Amino acid sequence: MALAACVALAALTPGVGGAEQRAAAIDRTHHVVGPATAVPTRFATALIATEDSRFYSHPGIDVLSAGRTAVAALIGSVDQGGATLEQQLAKQLYYGGQDGGVTAKAGQATLAVKLDAGYSKRQVLQMYAAVVYFGDGFYGLDAASHGYFGVSPDHLTWGQAALLAGLVQAPSAYDPVNHPSLAASRRSHVLNRLVATGHLSAADAAAAAVAPLHLVAGNNGA
Repeated sequence: MALAACVALAALTPGVGGAEQRAAAIDRTHHVVGPATAVPTRFATALIATEDSRFYSHPGIDVLSAGRTAVAALIGSVDQGGATLEQQLAKQLYYGGQDGGVTAKAGQATLAVKLDAGYSKRQVLQMYAAVVYFGDGFYGLDAASHGYFGVSPDHLTWGQAALLAGLVQAPSAYDPVNHPSLAASRRSHVLNRLVATGHLSAADAAAAAVAPLHLVAGNNGA
């Protein structure tokens, strides 16, 4: 029955051959242009450490993370996530950014596997960075990097990259312009994840956590 359900879902969900065109179309609706090159290392590393630490080893869905989320739901605990970057991308490209119910989530998971099979991890990251919302009207990494900090994505500091990576989960809640304390807390969480995954030393993370962000959005200069 499980196999039959998987086959049915695969048949009911669209092909992903036009995913890059969909991402480009979403960009056009927001009057922005997605990054034309690979996503810069600092942002990509911070994003993966926080949102999908097994990104490079799973096939679009992370069984371990999904299982943890299911157990949390059964015992009435807080949802700990579980959606891979491919699943999040599928939600943006094919579901208008809406979570939906169980059927929609199953469809997103199926599309995530298709995206992983049809595109390289680099391409998935590039599409994701092009369409994700960072708050304050900034769609896509390029717009967010310039909008918040006045720099291109490849010039982001670790602290700036960590802040942007943290925003994708809840861009309004962690908005550094209107909620600087929450944004700082979220940035520290991302930096701690970078330490936990071996990409930053504790000393470097601590330094990045207190370094000025040089925000240009909101003109507060933090």
